[in-house]
Amino acid sequence: MRTTIRIDEELLKEAKQLAIRRGKSLTSVIEDALRETIARQNKSKQRKPVRLVTFTGQGTLPGVDLDDSAALMDLMDSSNDPD
Repeated sequence: MRTTIRIDEELLKEAKQLAIRRGKSLTSVIEDALRETIARQNKSKQRKPVRLVTFTGQGTLPGVDLDDSAALMDLMDSSNDPD
């Protein structure tokens, strides 16, 4: 099938260079790119939802700031320190 599309000049230039390097036609390079994009999109739709493991408990300890990664690292290091 023949159709007309508008493509950014720089993108078209890169696609032509890729076609030359691979010894393929420009049409073949564009078709491959479309197939890959469509396959990737279809694959992402088929992904199973991620199930996060949660734990029951009382929440964070008093004074623990989950937004302060340095303090969290210090707290975790001190809880593993036998001294």
